[in-house]
Amino acid sequence: MSRLLLSHNSIQLLKYMPIKNGSRQVHHSCKILVVGGGTAGCSMAAKLSRKLNTPEQVIVVEPSDVHYYQPLFTLVGGGISPYASSRRFMKDVLPKKAKWLKTSVVEFQPDVNKVSTHNGDTIQYDIMIVALGLQLYWDKIPGLTDSIYDPDAQVCSIYGTDTVPQVFKKIKNTERGTALFTFPNTPVKCPGAPQKIVYIAEDYYRKRKLRSGIEIVYNTSLPVIFGVKKYADSLWDVCKRRDITVNLQTNLVKIDPSKKQATFEKLGSPGETLTQDYSFLHVTPPMGPPTVLKEHPALTNEAGFVSVDPKTLQHTKYSNIFGIGDCTSTPNSKTMAAIAAQGKVLYQNILDDLAGKPMTMAYDGYASCPLITCYNKCILAEFDYNLQPKETFPVNQSKEFYSMFLLKKYVFPFIYWRLMLKGYWNGPEFIRKFTKFLKKD
Repeated sequence: MSRLLLSHNSIQLLKYMPIKNGSRQVHHSCKILVVGGGTAGCSMAAKLSRKLNTPEQVIVVEPSDVHYYQPLFTLVGGGISPYASSRRFMKDVLPKKAKWLKTSVVEFQPDVNKVSTHNGDTIQYDIMIVALGLQLYWDKIPGLTDSIYDPDAQVCSIYGTDTVPQVFKKIKNTERGTALFTFPNTPVKCPGAPQKIVYIAEDYYRKRKLRSGIEIVYNTSLPVIFGVKKYADSLWDVCKRRDITVNLQTNLVKIDPSKKQATFEKLGSPGETLTQDYSFLHVTPPMGPPTVLKEHPALTNEAGFVSVDPKTLQHTKYSNIFGIGDCTSTPNSKTMAAIAAQGKVLYQNILDDLAGKPMTMAYDGYASCPLITCYNKCILAEFDYNLQPKETFPVNQSKEFYSMFLLKKYVFPFIYWRLMLKGYWNGPEFIRKFTKFLKKD
């Protein structure tokens, strides 16, 4: 097993080691450089390459062969959706009018509008969009790397592209004992996902008549179950009704897979720890800015996130640099819905900037989180920077609805693949213009 793990970790390291050989370096230039081909990068490249409509004026730097619809990972982990439905080849989702460089950026030189890539090339740009997402830091929790890739260990996570296929198998392997679920003391992709998998697993055990023999425990580092009170109140009701134990300010710091024990620090009581036995452990790993950003402090805040104006998404120091998505300093919930709303603002602001006009559009922090609570119900949370609800439909969205579950399972994936990645989806704001007339005061 140690050889397999060493091989896996070595491969991960090789991805970020610069190539040093005699191959000829290539110097590229473009009007707009998009660093990252995930949700944010792909959708922005599609919008801008279609607008500019000039060959190779938009360059996308992305090393991966596969693009993942990560919001589906919760359903994959719960056995609701197949893993294959969350994947597409990168070549099939990146816009044809943009030039794709299958490599990664290893050096930013913002003072001279240039970046260097893993394969030794350089790219000169007029405008750069940084859309690198979040990086998973499995190694920050001792014992996690050893167990998360061990098919025989009852430790899993919906957050890794290579770990999510094992989650449902390990849920099914648990018939008694304690099922532990965690939320780290870091920013995370989709803050609702760590508890969605709790509710799905609990519902699975209940349907299989195993629930009486399994204790369900959700340990979160946060001081609240959810950041928006309206939805938090509903989630507390769900947990109470279904006998789910929730421990706040409880952060995973160590795993002992040989003893099947997890150790947590009590954030509200410095120095105090809690060790719990588990039969099943779902870990949301620590996350943070990609290493390459942390190596370039001129671009970032102290935490390593790209420092941008929270409304315009323009860099706070370099006026021709913009950021979007999870890698930025904007204090919104890091979700796909947030990227859609940011994309509309960023697109117009870049066009205004190119035309020499003042930027007029502002992002209000809109984010959405479809909180799956069982195999057929969902609470659709929508809110802004001020953590105030910003709902689309003429119903009380803090309640569980089957219709919202159908949106999550069928409609949102369709929107993602057919509209968002092609640059046509800016969120449901236009729907709210019509549904507001149906809402009761």
